[in-house]
Parts: sequence; C-alpha cells; structure tokens
Amino acid sequence: MRRNILITGENSYVGTSIKNWLLKNSDNYKIDTIDMEYSSWIKHDFSIYDTVFHVAGIAHVSSDTSKRDLYYKVNRDLTIETAKKAKNEGVNQFIFMSSIIVYGASSEMNNEKVIHEFVNPEPQDFYGDSKLQAEKGLIDLRDNNFKVVILRPPMIYGKHSKGNYPKLAKLAKYTPIFPDIDNKRSMLHIDNLSEFVRLMIANEEDGLFFPQNKEYVNTKNLVKEIASVYDHKIIFTKLFNKILFLMSKKVNLINKVFGDLVYKKEMSKYKEDYWVRDFKESIRLTEGM
Repeated sequence: MRRNILITGENSYVGTSIKNWLLKNSDNYKIDTIDMEYSSWIKHDFSIYDTVFHVAGIAHVSSDTSKRDLYYKVNRDLTIETAKKAKNEGVNQFIFMSSIIVYGASSEMNNEKVIHEFVNPEPQDFYGDSKLQAEKGLIDLRDNNFKVVILRPPMIYGKHSKGNYPKLAKLAKYTPIFPDIDNKRSMLHIDNLSEFVRLMIANEEDGLFFPQNKEYVNTKNLVKEIASVYDHKIIFTKLFNKILFLMSKKVNLINKVFGDLVYKKEMSKYKEDYWVRDFKESIRLTEGM
C-alpha cells in the first residue's frame, strides 16, 4: 500500500537519512520534506499525508539560560502545533523524535545507570524538559483516528552525523593514549533507526518506543574500534582513572564520556528485527570504510 509521508525539518540529518532509507528500501513511499523555520508551513496541506514524521527541533543540549524560551518554543510548542494541524487535517499517524535525555544525564563515573520500564523521566535541563513537555502534549491528542509514536532514542550516530560522536572519532584517530575505563552506553546507528521508523510506518504503530543498537557500547571499545579502522595504535591505561573519577564530581563532560546511560535491553525489542547493522559494521560505515 502506497503511503504519503511528510518529514518536518528539511535538510536535517535524521530526516534526510530516513527519507533516503525509505526510498531505497521500498517503492511504496511518496515523501515530502518541509522547512519549519518560517510560518509558511502553516499553509501547507497536510491532508494528503498518512504519516507526519516530526524531526524539526533544537537537537543539541545547551546550558545557556538565554536560550531557554527558544527551546520550549521550538521543541514543545512547535511540535504540539504541528500535531494539532496534522490531526485536524486527517493525518493518521504522527511520529515524534524525543530523546533518552528526558531521563536526565549520564551517571557519574563508576555508577551504573540502567533505565527500565518503571523509571520515570527526570530531565535535568530545559532541552530534556522541552522534549518531555512535547510528549505530554502529544499524548493528549491521541485517539483511535490519530496515532502517536514517541521515540526516545539514545545518541544517534552515522556518517556525517553531528554531536559527540564525531568529536570522539577525531580523538580516536590521533590520540596515542586513552583511559581504560569500563562503562556502558546505549547508542543507535542511523540505519537501525531508519529501519525502526520504517516499521513504525508500515505497521501503523502507536505508542512509546525505545530503539537502540543490539549491543551496549563501552567508550574505550568505541575508541578502539574507530582507531582500528585507521590502523591507529592506542595505548589504554588505568593511570588516569583516579584523577578522572575525582574530576567527574565537578566536570560533567567526563561523565558524558565515561558515565553509564543505557536502556534495559528488553525495552528495545520489537516484534520485527530492525538491527540491520551490528556495532563493528556501523563503525566501518560511519567512518566511510
């Protein structure tokens, strides 16, 4: 059955990647994208679409309090306004990209943080709270004729992705030494996310979902795997572990790199397999090899 899809957030990394994945894997999709930066989107006809996939938003975390109102305006208010328009014009399904950040930041070093189905969201910044407030507004709009899919992915990475992964990848290519610290992170390769979204659309899903890679990632092993793609040798040492642990009490960046933040694996299982890339293959593809 042919499905008409609108992706908000024209030229976004996630939106563009998923559009390309859908078109590559099926002839049953007609996909449009729309720029949400200006108010012209309000005049766009949503009635021709079966699904609206809403990725427009501010994607990065900021501690700049001057941007607080902007985060709520874009991540919460724009999301709800878009969903209301979609519902009023007869769209059957609305998919929203939320984030694992609604559960707060990474744990401090050496402290486990596993999110399970009974953990309540506790955002620690206005980025996470703006996403959670958007979720609540969307849930109020759900009914039998308007399905809402909320995705809370962990860190998304892939070729040409933005955020923390490329920073870590650059370090992995050149650093001669790296801390030998064991931690666990949930991550999600863009192809696994794209396949998951394809299944959400194909199965006309409704509800809250937690897609992640099949494997947890250890930061040390991630750096090692990236370095191996470039035949770069790194010495891993525990020499700095105690210093980093003490610094982590005051420096959040250290916890972002070496803290824990994972979903319980059972939360991320789906009735169909969406894990099209394993960890090693995902790194090779991301690094263009």
